[in-house]
Amino acid sequence: MSTQRSWQVLLLGGASGVGKTSVSYRLAEYYGVGMTELDDFQAILERMTSPEQYPVVHLWRTRPDEVFAMNDDLSLAHTLAYAHVMATALEPVIANHLERQTPLVLEGDFILPSVAVRSAYDDVVADEQVRAVFLYEDEHQLALNDHAREGEEQSQRAHSSWRYSEWLRGEAERLGLPTVAARPWETVLERVIGALGEG
Repeated sequence: MSTQRSWQVLLLGGASGVGKTSVSYRLAEYYGVGMTELDDFQAILERMTSPEQYPVVHLWRTRPDEVFAMNDDLSLAHTLAYAHVMATALEPVIANHLERQTPLVLEGDFILPSVAVRSAYDDVVADEQVRAVFLYEDEHQLALNDHAREGEEQSQRAHSSWRYSEWLRGEAERLGLPTVAARPWETVLERVIGALGEG
């Protein structure tokens, strides 16, 4: 299905466990465009760089105990540092799709709201062709989602995800970007489309 849209690149952000991936595939199908998961970028960065070059990218893999020992503030700071690295990696990809006029949905945990409001990407003028929506979820539901996905209780992970989710939500709203509750799940696609003013 191909539907009229007001963008070339749509960023779907939100913390881990809110349901971005499921929604992004449905969005791509609705609009008849391509879709890429930021997880692929993470895999490439981990393979193509070293811990010495990008320590924040490799910390989970090389020193997981250090990550688990972080308090709330350090955990959020680490997540934001990772997201800033990903923002650098995203810029040429967004520029490429703007320049070639090839529409794309990009989804991932590490999409910062600030990425969506740039006037240009690698000297390619955005011309309001980059849009973003951020999904959010409450902490209890994030814990349930993580348990369903991982098969065990992940309360610390859910709490960290919720704090990051709330940070993203606040920053998105500060920058005038739409935020959408992931629940009720049955209507989330329609609400995301509506938040873009295209419903």
